[in-house]
Amino acid sequence: MPFRHPVRSLAPLLLSTSLLLGGCGALGDAAGEENRTLDVWLMRGSLTEELTGDLVRDYERRNPGVEVEVTVQEWPGIDKKVTAALASGDAPDVIEVGNTQVAQYVEAGGVRNLTIEVGDLGGDHWIPGLEEPGKIDGYQYGVPFYAANRVVIYRKDLFEQAGITSPPATRDEWIEATARLDRPGQQGIYLPGQNWYVLAGFIWDEGGDLATELSGQWSGSLHTREALRGMEFYRQLQSYGRGPVDSDEADPEQRGVFAKGRIAQLIDVPGAAELITEANPGLTGKLGFFPIPGKEKGEPGAVFTGGSVLIIPERAAEQKEAYSFVKLATGEKWQRELARTMSVVPNSTELADALEDDPGATAMAEGARNGHATPNSPRWGRLEADNPIKEYQTEVLRGADPATAAREASEEITRILGGHS
Repeated sequence: MPFRHPVRSLAPLLLSTSLLLGGCGALGDAAGEENRTLDVWLMRGSLTEELTGDLVRDYERRNPGVEVEVTVQEWPGIDKKVTAALASGDAPDVIEVGNTQVAQYVEAGGVRNLTIEVGDLGGDHWIPGLEEPGKIDGYQYGVPFYAANRVVIYRKDLFEQAGITSPPATRDEWIEATARLDRPGQQGIYLPGQNWYVLAGFIWDEGGDLATELSGQWSGSLHTREALRGMEFYRQLQSYGRGPVDSDEADPEQRGVFAKGRIAQLIDVPGAAELITEANPGLTGKLGFFPIPGKEKGEPGAVFTGGSVLIIPERAAEQKEAYSFVKLATGEKWQRELARTMSVVPNSTELADALEDDPGATAMAEGARNGHATPNSPRWGRLEADNPIKEYQTEVLRGADPATAAREASEEITRILGGHS
């Protein structure tokens, strides 16, 4: 799923809003030909209304006779809505979907295969964390739209007081710095016990995964040696703070905790810093960013790449026009504008310079070089709804035998992804 842009809204609305942004297309020729309508679904928080309007006007200028109608959708319940639309005879022409949702829509049917167009769409330079989830069984169905990933937000003043002159560049340096920052009245890091996205990055760094696929069958893999090493690093890092072991970053809301307390580090998307300083203006100018460190200097740690991709339904009425819209929205011009306006990572590894004036987004783009996606199972969304990975983390942090807890969690993952739970 994509990250919701943190400065837009902390509580998404429950009703969809239709936004008609036509009016700039050609008026039709002398014979009275009517304009065609391109129906586009975008998700709330992905683009501002102004940015959406600018994109639509640019498209309509390039495509006389076509008017674009954008419907802004809400994330809650969107999977059922998209699945129904794909099966209907009245599907929209372009749909924005979360990058972890593509597999389930392809399995349900009705998504256009865009494999032969990948080169024309700039696919040689797509960031892996968005390209991979849009590719099912070797065929490309989703076109990367934008990405976001977690970085380390840190208190520059607390680092300075601890004698740490530069952000850590490796995992070992990170542990050493965090241990030094953890002192009476101060937390080295605030890391809730159930932040499974962060754990996933540590597992990927060790060469493991959350689940693996063999001949179409998915199996949990938290019990592998690689995954267990990732969990051990998580346990060590988490111990240098007082994050609750039995909840995630939303309970309590970690940005509020960070704003109120004397905490040296937080793992979050860069835009969270704005919310933190809004809650505590005294931290203005005191926050910095660095990519989650990797095992070796010069290589960022693995991170989950959230974000969105664009798909074209097979039953879309305006296939040619839909493809043109997708190509424009995911091309260099609008990817640079999206990065500048929304502080997200553009879809191409060649556009990192678009973020050079934004320290948080720059750190995010650096981390995106080692971006990963969750296992590309069509049932992954069901697993996230009742996530056994979270319970596994809590058990280990409370002292359970990691190997035993991991084996049980892997078996539960296997049951869910196999459609048995």
